[in-house]
Amino acid sequence: MHPIEYYRSEFISYLESKTTTKEPINLYQPITYILGLGGKRLRPVLVLMTAEIFGGDYKKALDAALAIEVFHNFSLVHDDIMDAAPLRRGKETVHEKWDINTGILSGDAMLINAYQLFENYSGEMFRDLAKLFSKTALEVCEGQQYDVDFETRDDVTQAEYLKMIEYKTAVLVAAAMKMGGIVAGASVDEQNDIYEFGRNLGIAFQLQDDYLDAFGDPKTFGKQVGGDIIENKKTFLYLKAIESGSADQQKELSDLFSIHPEDSEDKVNTVKDIFSITGAAVRTQKEIENYTEKAFSVLQGLTISDDKKELLHQFGGNLMRRKV
Repeated sequence: MHPIEYYRSEFISYLESKTTTKEPINLYQPITYILGLGGKRLRPVLVLMTAEIFGGDYKKALDAALAIEVFHNFSLVHDDIMDAAPLRRGKETVHEKWDINTGILSGDAMLINAYQLFENYSGEMFRDLAKLFSKTALEVCEGQQYDVDFETRDDVTQAEYLKMIEYKTAVLVAAAMKMGGIVAGASVDEQNDIYEFGRNLGIAFQLQDDYLDAFGDPKTFGKQVGGDIIENKKTFLYLKAIESGSADQQKELSDLFSIHPEDSEDKVNTVKDIFSITGAAVRTQKEIENYTEKAFSVLQGLTISDDKKELLHQFGGNLMRRKV
């Protein structure tokens, strides 16, 4: 096994070797731009690492890893358009740097490119990878629609929210790990177990992302801090504050999430204060720990060596301690 940074470095080198700006420039330049913005490269690293955890060659998993990363960035381009987000990883979003039409079309091309990468596998492996990818891609779209729907609903439950983030975020993390298992030739049971590990870790990851959106450092977070509050997204923080807040706090929060003021700074600061006073911030952190522990419990059933289990344990722990 290699250190996590080794897989990240190998993937970035492969990504750079495969990323070319060709004609028409206005279609492919935005793709090169978004793929070059960096990021954690979490999902492709998981594909490569999981392939080796199950005794495979990570190099054979590079195309599957690239497909996952291209798809993930495609979804970000379209999400940013839907959210009217100005920043992605601290830089202009694609639709801000170019325009909305360019963002839509370049994103479409990225989705097609992701599918094309699976053509480098054959037979049963191609079928299994493509089948998992199609299922996952559709679930991500369903999760995004739930996210949009929740903005105009006042009766979103915590269970509904957790389902939304499972589909929008966690299933792609889970699929990345299962793809590594598929490429390595792991058993169906092992593939399903590592998927479950990734699913729980993915939910914890998104809850952490929600927390950082409100309480993260804008210098390290990379996105607009308070963006979810500005967009009236009813995150886990919001739902916990509604659950535990006083009648006055509930009304104030509800009122604030029904407006889009031109100057949003006061709104963001007031909402963050309510999140803290009601204990929603602390409860969200506890939920992050809960799903992280659920992921770790899955490791005990995997028929892999203790050092490989420890590598996955360290990866999950580092993920939950992140500030970006």
